[in-house]
Amino acid sequence: MSGMTKDERLAPARGRGTLEGRETVKMDDRRKTAWLRGTLRMLGLFLLLVVQALLPAAQAGERITVAAAADLKFALDEIVADFRRARPDDTVEVVYGSSGKFATQIRQGAPFDLYFSADIAYPRALEAEGLALGPTRPYAVGRIVLWSKTRDARTLRLQDLADPALGRIAIANPRHAPYGKRAEEALRAAGVWDAVQPRLVQGENIAQTTQFVQTGNAAVGVIALSLALNPALAGQGGHHLIDAALHAPLEQGFILTRQAQGKALATAFADYIGTEAARAVLVRYGFELPPEKPEATPGAK
Repeated sequence: MSGMTKDERLAPARGRGTLEGRETVKMDDRRKTAWLRGTLRMLGLFLLLVVQALLPAAQAGERITVAAAADLKFALDEIVADFRRARPDDTVEVVYGSSGKFATQIRQGAPFDLYFSADIAYPRALEAEGLALGPTRPYAVGRIVLWSKTRDARTLRLQDLADPALGRIAIANPRHAPYGKRAEEALRAAGVWDAVQPRLVQGENIAQTTQFVQTGNAAVGVIALSLALNPALAGQGGHHLIDAALHAPLEQGFILTRQAQGKALATAFADYIGTEAARAVLVRYGFELPPEKPEATPGAK
């Protein structure tokens, strides 16, 4: 070591210093790169969240919920399908049941945007209570029939129901189902109410009444013509149309509820019910039409 010059003794130190310096620079570069990548990832995530927050309404479409009398099951399903062909991103969910029970639920704040009743008196009452957007719109007049799965109902008359050998008779509950009220009126007018009352089986709505006959829990039912014309039932026993003079008219109507405020889809669907296409479906399922189309809602899209 003593024979080495000063420069020779300093050379290894310089080399070590240079390598360490280079390593330090590389570490700094890697840290900067990692920081930059992390920042870009956070920025990308932030932008994605912003886009997702801004676009769902345009991409997912609107959604409404409709409460409808059970007699509309097959006709309204078809009408909704036709309506949605032009609005594939929108959703129209329909719940079927008893007109009277739906009216009670709407008073209690049920989230229905439209309400279709088999008795126009129910939506008119809600309108009078301030629970509707605009006036009640009549859309159809229903009819009642005798229907059976096990016998040819085309040969039956109301007077035949007085025979105990016929078995149980199904009607909808007259207390809250309009079709049940009209069935009772017709049976009373025919003079057979007292004879059939002990053998009555009552459904919560006209759809359940029909199921009682389908499943053999009743031999004959007084049901909606619109259900009897459904292909699944039409080939089973036929039906007999009950004289409309034996009961009050089954005038039906619907409203937009206050839940539909500001919902363009609800307004558009309400107006679609008055179109020729929708009315043609109702006619095919045995409904009679009101004399005039309901007026379109201002501002409908």
